[in-house]
Amino acid sequence: MKLDDTATLLSAKPIPRGSSGLWWALLGVTAFSFTVPFTRIAVEDGQMSPLFVGAGRAVTAAFLAAAALFFTRQAVPRGTQWIQVAVVAGGAVAGFPLLTSFALTAVPASHGAVVIAALPAATAVAAVLRTGERPVRSFWIAAAVGAIAALGFALIQGGGFGAFHGSDLMLFAAVVVCAVGYAEGGILSRSLGSWQTISWALVLASPLMILLTGVAVAQQPPAGTAGQWAAFAYLSVASMFLGFIAWYRGLSIGPMAQVSQVQLAQPVMTICWAAIILQESIGWPTVLGGVAVIGCALLAVRARNTGKPGSPRDGLGSARPAADHRPASP
Repeated sequence: MKLDDTATLLSAKPIPRGSSGLWWALLGVTAFSFTVPFTRIAVEDGQMSPLFVGAGRAVTAAFLAAAALFFTRQAVPRGTQWIQVAVVAGGAVAGFPLLTSFALTAVPASHGAVVIAALPAATAVAAVLRTGERPVRSFWIAAAVGAIAALGFALIQGGGFGAFHGSDLMLFAAVVVCAVGYAEGGILSRSLGSWQTISWALVLASPLMILLTGVAVAQQPPAGTAGQWAAFAYLSVASMFLGFIAWYRGLSIGPMAQVSQVQLAQPVMTICWAAIILQESIGWPTVLGGVAVIGCALLAVRARNTGKPGSPRDGLGSARPAADHRPASP
């Protein structure tokens, strides 16, 4: 396999630079921003168990992913790529959906946005630890201020943490495992392809998720209103599959630590959707907080990477992948 060959059967153009990664990431974040409100709807009233919602949506998405991989004749991951796929599967496919589904049975959507607002900063840290990216100081200042603004905004809207309980621990755990999955997926998508990365992760996790779904159905046969099933369908198709295609595409274009900060806008969107869909109240503190969060996100993504580039094992710090990786498909 030559350096300029593609990971798929289609010819690949060089990965574009500039702002295209930000737009792809924003598209993915928009899809993700509905996840918390729709998860809250799906598990509301206990007609669908959180285990069914968390595992079942991954099973549905896995069927879509398997069909896409089969009909487009994608190359199978090889060697250590399977380890990377497993990391993505553990964080983004299994960990985050299951943990948030259980947590949102006890807390409202706006409260869930409190902890999830820390995900961009966590992803940036994971990316730096994994890839060796070294953003300039202004990036870290903007990212830190943005994270604080996002957390403060969500706290005000959600009425504060109150007593620290198990649901908060599950949300914090969801942030950690998802950040690791995002960072590893961004790396892998440069050699395997963006939508191929999440697709193989869904396929790899499918045996476990099918088992968990079966257990959930046996314990409590799912039932719900048309709205709850529609929410489950969105979680399965958009949150678990289509959104990840756009998100990992953005991360693969990079720089990952900067592109990840686009997700600072997610808590703003999430609470806006919660206000519209779940009819939660929204006021001037929400508007002002949203402006602050988006402003900090824009400052962060505009900061340029300087210093030592990414290590050769991932190639994210340079304009082209390292010699031992294949460039990503568009």
